[in-house]
Amino acid sequence: MTDRRGRRTRPTVVIMVKEPRPGRVKTRLGRDIGQTVATWWFRHQVRRLVRRIGRDRRWDCVLAVAPDTALGTRALPEGMRRTPQGRGDLGQRMIRQLDRFRPGPVLVVGADIPGLGAREVAGALAALRGHDTVIGPAPDGGYWLIGVRSGLSLRPEALDGVRWSGPHARHDTLRALGNYRIAIAAELADVDTAEDLRSPG
Repeated sequence: MTDRRGRRTRPTVVIMVKEPRPGRVKTRLGRDIGQTVATWWFRHQVRRLVRRIGRDRRWDCVLAVAPDTALGTRALPEGMRRTPQGRGDLGQRMIRQLDRFRPGPVLVVGADIPGLGAREVAGALAALRGHDTVIGPAPDGGYWLIGVRSGLSLRPEALDGVRWSGPHARHDTLRALGNYRIAIAAELADVDTAEDLRSPG
């Protein structure tokens, strides 16, 4: 799919993923169930997610890997394009991915969302129509998805000041993007603790 200038406009879904190594990924979960078990859970969760959304022909799917030196790791699913997340805080790394795959539309999603599947991605893309950006809220005050419409480029510093990894992340992001038309996608939960694993959905 291309626009009038011949630029590619097929949607891209970027999965933000850390190298699944003990002590590097899901460390809060690891404090509850052990770092090795938490890493095992994350590794298999990423594989499930790729099966659910990675082969859908309605969009392209990319793994954005951290750290950059882990780009070639065999611990992540093979056969899918990979790109480095680069330096900076979470906001800077997400904006880099949103810009990298323009003109879009582009969605950036977390890898630790058990309820995420093709239906939720399609719903977020549908919500984005007629809006500039889309946010997928999480029950803990964060969000599992951020996306931008075709052609939109956020400033690199657009999410500076967001308090990440806490209950204020979504509120801060909505305030930072207040000049844009923001759509809200379905609410989905991520997994940070053993209690999250026991929670339904």
